[in-house]
Amino acid sequence: MANTACFMIVSKNDIPIYEAEVGTVPKKEDAAHQHQFILHAALDIVQDMAWTTSAMFLKAIDRFNDLVVSVYIKVIHTRLMLLHDSRNDDGIKSFFQEVHELYIKTLLNPLYLPGSRITSSHFDTKVRALARKYM
Repeated sequence: MANTACFMIVSKNDIPIYEAEVGTVPKKEDAAHQHQFILHAALDIVQDMAWTTSAMFLKAIDRFNDLVVSVYIKVIHTRLMLLHDSRNDDGIKSFFQEVHELYIKTLLNPLYLPGSRITSSHFDTKVRALARKYM
């Protein structure tokens, strides 16, 4: 597993609908805020790259010190973003694909309003398990 990893799902309106620190390093008070800032700063780059490529998985679109931002862009312009220090591109791509499937299952839930925050403990547990498995 990556020592540092922060995962975020961002809606098409640039609103975070799910956030999780999935790394193994103990959290520092400011680290979570710094990770969110880095991911939000990368949104502009993602927006530009989304129009220039047909790929859904964009690896290493931005860097900050030893941290890398990777993104999985969905057809409905929801972005799965991961800030990590891992070099396992295949594992990260598999992580994104499985979280994408999990997100689709959440969207199919008639009680979930698309674009609202995901507060399901089941979803959170599954995402963290997938992070441990693939990173």
